[in-house]
Amino acid sequence: MYVSQSNIEEAKKLIQSRGGVIRTSEFLNAGFHQRVLYKMRDAGIVEQIERGLYRLMESEEMSNPDLIIVAKKVPEARICLISALSYHELTDEIPHSVHIALPKTSRDPVLNYPPLSVYRFSQETLEHGVQHQTIDGVVVNVFNPAKTIADCFKFRNQIGLSVAIEALKRGITENKASYKDIRKYAALCRVERVIQPYMETLAHG
Repeated sequence: MYVSQSNIEEAKKLIQSRGGVIRTSEFLNAGFHQRVLYKMRDAGIVEQIERGLYRLMESEEMSNPDLIIVAKKVPEARICLISALSYHELTDEIPHSVHIALPKTSRDPVLNYPPLSVYRFSQETLEHGVQHQTIDGVVVNVFNPAKTIADCFKFRNQIGLSVAIEALKRGITENKASYKDIRKYAALCRVERVIQPYMETLAHG
């Protein structure tokens, strides 16, 4: 079926308003027909970067495509643990999957890419310490440094205690997290006793 140039231009404006990346469902909910999206894809105006997710080709290269795809495809997710440490530059570990926090009752998301490591959080620990970071025009929910450090001690058996200790040291020495905030989130995550000796060592170091 025929797709007018004006339709394409309006669709481009919509995608630009979403940071240059849009889900098929968002596109349809805005009143556009799917054939407009397919026409734009075939014309090289957009590219499919994941099932049901398209990027405007004229947009600048994404600085962190993995986090953007997750933010668009799994909007209820929080970027956590190694991925959050990496975002805040609190680790030299390179995450081989995107670490996300989800409610205990939600289903595991299915993505072709990127690979995910899913951790289950209580509703209370999901709601606290969340920053809404804008990456390439897309809002990404990521835990702040202090909350991430506390989470790392909570999940130390999965990610390694050494990673958590290093994050704590760097968070304090680089002034990215305060003792007060770390204690607050440690209490929330019920790891006060675990983290206290390491904090005391740093404080008297």
